[in-house]
Amino acid sequence: MNRLQVELPGLTLKNPIIPASGCFGFGQEFAKLYDLSKLGAIMIKATTLETRRGNPTPRVAETAAGMLNAIGLQNPGLAHVMEYELPWLEQYDVPIIANVAGTETADYVAVAEKISTAPNVKALELNISCPNVKSGGIQFGTDANTASGLTAAVKEVSKVPVYVKLSPNVTNIVEIAKAVEAGGADGITMINTLIGMRLHPKTGKPIIANGTGGLSGPAVKPIAIRMIYDVRQQVKIPIIGMGGITNAEDVIDFLSVGASAVAVGTANFVDPFVCPNIIDELPQKLDELACAKITDLIGRSHR
Repeated sequence: MNRLQVELPGLTLKNPIIPASGCFGFGQEFAKLYDLSKLGAIMIKATTLETRRGNPTPRVAETAAGMLNAIGLQNPGLAHVMEYELPWLEQYDVPIIANVAGTETADYVAVAEKISTAPNVKALELNISCPNVKSGGIQFGTDANTASGLTAAVKEVSKVPVYVKLSPNVTNIVEIAKAVEAGGADGITMINTLIGMRLHPKTGKPIIANGTGGLSGPAVKPIAIRMIYDVRQQVKIPIIGMGGITNAEDVIDFLSVGASAVAVGTANFVDPFVCPNIIDELPQKLDELACAKITDLIGRSHR
């Protein structure tokens, strides 16, 4: 028995550890360090219909317990990802979750329809929560009706299950979660970054050229945990949790409040081996908790 295996719509994960979109590129840099087949899945960098250069620099700033970023969905565009990035990833025994982004509904639909045909893409992550673009992104994720409608439009054309990435920058994240479930989402990923700012000590002006950026890292973990706890009680579809995960104990916390798998983001910049290290640590943690398998921990906070 594989004690770490998790089954989700469209995904058989050998373990629940997934590098988060935007923090792992398309895997090529990390493949020089370890075998990507060890991972549960890979969430590739957000893909848009066209090539995007992203926001002006500087667009990253460290904080006391994490980092701010305003990359702006820089990516080489759908055609390049289909021709080069996804075929390169086929050499690894790991399912791919393709992060889909756009400016308007038609963009999301076009990318989803095409990228979902790639043989190693087993699910989509619908990015309706990026706070660092002027149009699209978070604009779709802060209104329940808009989020539901976009989810339904993408579901209609996708060949694989659709997970929707939720923003914490809302008054009621449960409302948005219920809306995307009603729109046909197969799962939810949460949370994306919180909007924050850091100032230059001499000028008093924002360090990031965009002004604001998305806060990630250990600082956001308590917020992510609380939001997943709340959403788990109101929706039936599975959740992939993220937000400040750095070790196996963090993973257990996320599973306990109701996530079925997790995505590791900012920690990859601190330690590029964080994902395989967590995977190696998990069996011992299961032994300490007298758990036969990882799925026994899912939702235990609610029991």
